Amino acid sequence: MASGGYTLIEILVSVLVLAIGLLGLAQLQLFSIQNTHSSHLRSVATSLAYDMADRVRANPAAFQTGGYNNPAAVQDGSCLAAGCAPGAMAGHDAYEWQFDVGQQLPSGAGVICLDGTPNDGTPAAPACDGGGQIYAIKVWWADDKTGNLQQFVTNFEP
Repeated sequence: MASGGYTLIEILVSVLVLAIGLLGLAQLQLFSIQNTHSSHLRSVATSLAYDMADRVRANPAAFQTGGYNNPAAVQDGSCLAAGCAPGAMAGHDAYEWQFDVGQQLPSGAGVICLDGTPNDGTPAAPACDGGGQIYAIKVWWADDKTGNLQQFVTNFEP
């Protein structure tokens, strides 16, 4: 009885099993890369939120008068050169911060406001109710992996 054909079949089956295993390994690597990128975007959002909190702490006069409660983002170059009023600085801070959020996160948007229910809202309707004494910094971005809108929120009292 000839057994020469069985070795060739065994080799072909082994190659097929090895190919399926390598495809699974490639899929696992792709999943890992996507999750690493999602994690990086969340880290960027966290850093940007804390950047805005530091800007508020650096301008206590505007904070005390409510200048950081959903400020209108206004580019004011005079704030950088010669200084400006605390309220104007709050608007300029909002402008610079929102620009950074838009540049560093895909479809990035952000808002700072007084909000009693901080974990709601969208970039188009941030749902800032103006209630309470605690400021909420909300940052949104599009996750590359799923395309879904992600949100990071931090609350603080300067």
